[in-house]
Amino acid sequence: MTQVKKFWPLLTATHVYDKTISTYNRGRGQQIEAPILAYLIETTQGRILYDVGCDYHKIQNAALRAQHYNPAVFAFGAPQMEEAQRIPHHLARLGLTAADVDVIFVGHLHFDHAGGLKELRRCGCGAEIHVQHDELEVARSGADGAVFADDLVDDAGTPLQFKVQHGAYSLLPGVQAVPSPGHTAGHMSMWIELPKGPPILLAGDAADLQENLDDEIAPGTLWHGREQQAIDSIRSLKKLAAETGA
Repeated sequence: MTQVKKFWPLLTATHVYDKTISTYNRGRGQQIEAPILAYLIETTQGRILYDVGCDYHKIQNAALRAQHYNPAVFAFGAPQMEEAQRIPHHLARLGLTAADVDVIFVGHLHFDHAGGLKELRRCGCGAEIHVQHDELEVARSGADGAVFADDLVDDAGTPLQFKVQHGAYSLLPGVQAVPSPGHTAGHMSMWIELPKGPPILLAGDAADLQENLDDEIAPGTLWHGREQQAIDSIRSLKKLAAETGA
């Protein structure tokens, strides 16, 4: 029986960019406005946060914005993020604080999914941070330009401590970590069994759009060009959804 009680999607920012970033070699010249989401899962054993959005300070501080969102690298600029979209504010609206989060599950370590880690630590969050071994190895190597190195350290510059995982695993009854590499080396999705209704399968950036699923088209940003691996992950997620009604 599932131990999940409630589930909330949290809109942490939006980003306007060329559609080819979401769909491999498709939609060039077409701009889309994409949500940057995190998800809070309340269970009988505590609260799980899937992803943490961007670092607000890197977007709002002019010097940090220029440093991290260099137009030569980020042609479409920084995401649009309001004060009210910071994770601590989302938690406060639910009557919670950062200290009430017990596990942070990072689907992958790109800036728009892991950027909020430092702020949560600053706000008193002592949660375990789950990440895949391959994801962390690549992030720490500096080989993935969409990972900001200082997102992986605290304010004192001390590396954040991660609970390193290998492949699929169960966080607790009703919450399953699902490998979905391709977009990044160690991308993870999550299957969630709700107390009522069908399960939810969070694809993360393994499939940005419904189009990725329907047409089995890889996301536009791929680790080392691994298009087939990304498509295999999409097919694996669709198979799991079909088998479980998610």
